[in-house]
Amino acid sequence: MRAIRFAAAAAAIVCACAASAQTVGFATLPPGTLNHTTASAVAKVMKEKGGMNMLVQPTAGDNVIIPMVARGEATMGIANAPEIAFAMKEGKQADVRLIGTAHALRTAFFVRKDSPLRTIADMKGGRVELGYSAMRTIDLITRAILATGGLTERDVKPVLVPNVVRGADDFAAGASDMFFFAFGGPKVREVDASIPLRVLEINEAGMAAARKITPYGYLTDVSPGPVFIGVEKPMKVYSFDNVLLTSAKAPDDLIYKIIDTLEKNKADLVAVQPVLREFSAAGLYKQYDMPYHPAALKYFKEHSLKPKPLE
Repeated sequence: MRAIRFAAAAAAIVCACAASAQTVGFATLPPGTLNHTTASAVAKVMKEKGGMNMLVQPTAGDNVIIPMVARGEATMGIANAPEIAFAMKEGKQADVRLIGTAHALRTAFFVRKDSPLRTIADMKGGRVELGYSAMRTIDLITRAILATGGLTERDVKPVLVPNVVRGADDFAAGASDMFFFAFGGPKVREVDASIPLRVLEINEAGMAAARKITPYGYLTDVSPGPVFIGVEKPMKVYSFDNVLLTSAKAPDDLIYKIIDTLEKNKADLVAVQPVLREFSAAGLYKQYDMPYHPAALKYFKEHSLKPKPLE
């Protein structure tokens, strides 16, 4: 009898250890992207402050991340709002649930600093990266940005790329006249170190045309600074939300713990990823027409947080 009790206790200890050692996957974009750095910051905080073994899982693009999370192959992920909306409506990813907005994704068309190009309209006839076979909504966003300058894909020479990292590499190799990327991405700094960059200006009056292509974009103000490489003066840049997502099947206590731990350890997040200065539990909750995970809604309700309108 004593041996049986001992075996049962040993089994319980083994199970407890296995549970505590469970790996929580975080699907994100490749190294060099803003999202990979964000995922690394979250994983570090969850491991050091939340006691959770979170593993960053790089992928080729958002259209890989979203179904991967929906199937439970990764517990959570980060993707842009337009991509998530497209996947849920067109890709039938019914099991996707939002945790909330991590931060705005501020983006730009980057060109060589010594280029004569100054505005989006100046890209007419130029070699513009399009396609984004692994990041389909980036193609929509690129077209939306072109629309702010009164341009369509017929007004430029398309250079097909699978994702933004490859796009940056192709630009550096001289295959295109611009590349699209988010501010804060290490890849931008890498390219700028060898080819000084400048950001093309957007005409605010062109946003009505841009919203006909995708309704999720908006303009935010930026100024010259370490993060905003290529910004030579205060200007507006094309922005949209970067959203943390999970599966409807993810355990409530796990998602609640992730939100709570990140909220309580913001300084540690910012130390790894400066753009997470914008992060807050309150900022997670926006008026998206996509479902949130029940644990996120529970957290928002318990902390009297109301959904914020989209920018």
